[in-house]
Amino acid sequence: MKNKEPKKVFMAGPIPPEKIAKSIANHQSKTNIGAHSIFLGQVRADEIDGKKVNAIEYSAYEEMAEKAFHEIRESAFSQFDMTCCHIYHSLGTVKAGELCLFVFTSSAHRKVAIEACNYLVEEIKAKVPVFGKELFEDESHQWKVNQ
Repeated sequence: MKNKEPKKVFMAGPIPPEKIAKSIANHQSKTNIGAHSIFLGQVRADEIDGKKVNAIEYSAYEEMAEKAFHEIRESAFSQFDMTCCHIYHSLGTVKAGELCLFVFTSSAHRKVAIEACNYLVEEIKAKVPVFGKELFEDESHQWKVNQ
């Protein structure tokens, strides 16, 4: 699966749980798959300096980040015998409790799916220029509702 076209990774706002369910459902017809591994990154309501995080505002150098996502994805395909790989990351405001990262790997066997998923998450965190700014409960901020 080398030299594939880059896939769009970024989504505006939180990743809807329905997108995850649909991704799983779409793979039911692929009978050569025996295992899936999923990582879901969720915004935590951490306390920093006595203030509670209500959300994170994600930003990125999109062209550079999309290129990094693509290179990481292709690297994973060269190292692991995956059938499918999907990555989505939020941009914009994501409230505490909402999902900001979705990594979904599929393969014939569970060990490959799990190892590939772990590899992807670690590489994304280490190499992709995505930035998060904490928004605190005591800051006056109008929440943009993403539905």
